[in-house]
Amino acid sequence: MFKENSIKLMGTVIRCGVAHPFGDTLLTEAFRRLTDYEKTFSANDDQSLLMTINQNAGIKAIQVPAELFELIEMGKKESLTSGGLLNIAIGPLIKLWHIGFKDSQKPSDDKIKQVLPLIDPEKIQLDKQQHTVFLLVKGMEIDLGALAKGYFADKIMAYFKSEKATSGFIDLGGNVLTFGDSPKDSSGLWKIGIQNPALPRGNNALVLNLKNLSVVTSGIYERKIKADGQVFHHIFDSKTGYPVENDLASLTIISEKSLDGEIWTTKLFGKKAAEVIRELNNIPNIEAIVITKDNQMASTTNALAQF
Repeated sequence: MFKENSIKLMGTVIRCGVAHPFGDTLLTEAFRRLTDYEKTFSANDDQSLLMTINQNAGIKAIQVPAELFELIEMGKKESLTSGGLLNIAIGPLIKLWHIGFKDSQKPSDDKIKQVLPLIDPEKIQLDKQQHTVFLLVKGMEIDLGALAKGYFADKIMAYFKSEKATSGFIDLGGNVLTFGDSPKDSSGLWKIGIQNPALPRGNNALVLNLKNLSVVTSGIYERKIKADGQVFHHIFDSKTGYPVENDLASLTIISEKSLDGEIWTTKLFGKKAAEVIRELNNIPNIEAIVITKDNQMASTTNALAQF
């Protein structure tokens, strides 16, 4: 029997479904784990373990649970090697603009320049044996928002599979992971809508039909502010301190692991649409769909043909 339910967490509505004789029990446990993840990984909760690391920047190392250490370690590695926008040390810049919150603002150039030296992943010191994290400079802050939902989705799906579920999905808002056959279509395929950036929420530019895959979309169309006659979105270039400027309105990654989708959407959002497609056409098992600010759509060679 297929069971599904939802919970409001992480600033969005999270939906999960699972095919299992004790589906309600699995969903309850999944939501418990997601609630714990939020308490551990949140950069917006002063009581979270992640914020304990940030609050002790320049003071001392903090011992953390294995999962938090794992994601920080992976995030630091990707931040140093990505050559793109991914940078988990971007916390001070995110807090300065705070786009998506009531106190969002366009900071002065001077304030932006003050925080740029703090956005340095090299200064995240990790001790793998002790599972400690130390931010070497006071004022540094880790923000895992670019990676966390994908990490959580993969963990929850692994839990469902470990309990011998025959199918399931998790939808964390802009991040959907599927497994097995959909109970809602005779083909067994899951229908995943890609938001049209030019229209209100719920209007799809296209609908993908797939299974055993993740769909992660990042876009500039929801979280933004207006200031000085300009519109500023929430995807930042940590080199300039300002939102990235290019022709992208949204970037969707289709992959086996949700975390891979998070990594690639963040890495590549700083590039132009044509560059994104060219680069990902050379990466196996990763497909992409881009929608530009003038509402043009393009995809990697196999993306739309396959799905």
